[in-house]
Amino acid sequence: MSQPTKLLEPYKLGALTLPNRVAMAPLTRNRAVPPGMVPSPLAVDYYGQRASAGLLITEASQVSQQGQGYQDTPGIYSKEQVEAWRKVTDRVHERGGHIFIQLWHVGRISHTSLQPNGGAPVAPSAIRAKTKTFVNGTFADVSEPRALELSEIPGIIEDFKRGTANALAAGFDGVEIHGANGYLLDQFARDSSNRRTDAYGGGIENRAQLMLEVSKAVAKEAGADRTGIRISPVTPANDVSDSNPQPLFDYIVDQLNALQLTYIHVIEGATGGPRDVAPFDYASLRKRFKQTYVANNGYDFALAEKVLEAGAADMIAFGKPFISNPDLVERLKAGAPLNEWDKATFYGGGAKGYTDYPTLKATEAAE
Repeated sequence: MSQPTKLLEPYKLGALTLPNRVAMAPLTRNRAVPPGMVPSPLAVDYYGQRASAGLLITEASQVSQQGQGYQDTPGIYSKEQVEAWRKVTDRVHERGGHIFIQLWHVGRISHTSLQPNGGAPVAPSAIRAKTKTFVNGTFADVSEPRALELSEIPGIIEDFKRGTANALAAGFDGVEIHGANGYLLDQFARDSSNRRTDAYGGGIENRAQLMLEVSKAVAKEAGADRTGIRISPVTPANDVSDSNPQPLFDYIVDQLNALQLTYIHVIEGATGGPRDVAPFDYASLRKRFKQTYVANNGYDFALAEKVLEAGAADMIAFGKPFISNPDLVERLKAGAPLNEWDKATFYGGGAKGYTDYPTLKATEAAE
């Protein structure tokens, strides 16, 4: 492995000076403790081990019980959750790291067993996604959703705002809004999942409105320089699509730029899949957004260096390599080989496949 250079340069992100341009992407690990969906003590070790990343972005964390879509995912809406997350941020900061939390509402990608009083999940329109979720230890079809009433939408925005205030109280350096992967904000934006005829449906401006209103509310609470957002213009994840994604996301990014958010985190291609799943001009987004562009999806270190050198991105987010390499940055610096990840332990469980991957130092000491 050749040693990356641009990737390891310090980088200024809003008010923060990061030691490198490496971000740890949000990674759902399903290890929160029910019934309160509180991050487990193991999460303190897990994030602390990875604190040498320029920026850690936590696993997606629901802003309300209604926002939960999978078993054992953490929240950021209760006092107990805030207290548990505080232990995580303290550990990361003790080790010189920086950490944002990803704020999440899954919308229709949920199951009645997770919803308050066993109710239907909410969505822009009552269209069931052709996908599964993970509940009660198994994969199950998502439940039939109901369309949100117009009167309920301010409550969704308020949930994101409260999640932001809780994140700051928990010591996070900032927040990332989850606007990607076919979850609620993305469902509103796409014409395959949004058939509304009110102010939140129809043309591009109306469909983008909820994502932008949430962004504005979160930025007002946290400060724009501590607010990022994740988008995925052409991913088919969770059964979403749009008939014309380029003008939709060009418009969204223009508006995000006007809000002066600190970064956009762009999944290029299909989430966790091919980068060339559909034609899309990411350079158009890069040109429109004047702050930080974080590129994500299928990056190896050679591609990361190439893209950074070309000025096509400012930071690169890595996912799976961070699962199995807590010291990913140190391995990059040393040009050292990487540990292989174990897919069987990605979701749920305990320390195995979570906090027990060896560092380079530990491996060398054992030899």
